[in-house]
Amino acid sequence: MSRWCRSLKTVVQNPNSPFSLTSSSSYHTIQAIPRECTGSRIAARDRAQGRIPAVVLSQNLLEKNPQNRSPARKQLLTTERKQIQAILNSVDLPFFYSTTFPLQIRAGSGSSVLLESGKVLPIKVHKNEETGSIFNLVFVWADDGTELKVDVPVVFKGEDNCPGLKKGGRLNRIRTTLKYLCPAEHIPPKIEVDVSNLDIGDKVLMNNVEVHPSLKLLSKNENMPICKITVTNSETPEPAAT
Repeated sequence: MSRWCRSLKTVVQNPNSPFSLTSSSSYHTIQAIPRECTGSRIAARDRAQGRIPAVVLSQNLLEKNPQNRSPARKQLLTTERKQIQAILNSVDLPFFYSTTFPLQIRAGSGSSVLLESGKVLPIKVHKNEETGSIFNLVFVWADDGTELKVDVPVVFKGEDNCPGLKKGGRLNRIRTTLKYLCPAEHIPPKIEVDVSNLDIGDKVLMNNVEVHPSLKLLSKNENMPICKITVTNSETPEPAAT
């Protein structure tokens, strides 16, 4: 335990912070048009025309307890398949779900009439399991000041310099995401955990991660590990002969 504490202290006090949090940035402005009708036939027609059905909700409409829901903005839309595919080609999953995008709702395809605009966060992409084509999209409004529950991807770096790995250890990636309650303007697209100073037996806990002070970790146990350098099976000591 003492060796782990010394190792972690060295990591945290490094001038190059081991836990990197980058503010979410906008890659594209999503163009959409209103969708007044619903149903499988209408959705199939939209897809045949190169459009993807989508819906934008407010966060409180996702609450499991109906008493916590309140009247809020809900927009049925369609988006351009080519644009959404281009976004997914540049922002890989799961980073897509922790990146906010500007949204412009126009009166029709190619119209210059802007009906509404705002910022949104993707929360679900429904795909055909066989073909991979997108069935529909779900977003939440992400206006500044709005608090959203976000699964932020964890990215590990520094493996090439990790003492524990050089000794033959293995990096056990216990958590690949961390759930936070985030103001929309401070959603990090990813959290980088530097393992370059970790030795065999060392680990990084959830509460070791440095984030913006406005973020709240949604975990019942903040002492749970994110990763640990473990001994490989080949290095497990053999039991003493009796």
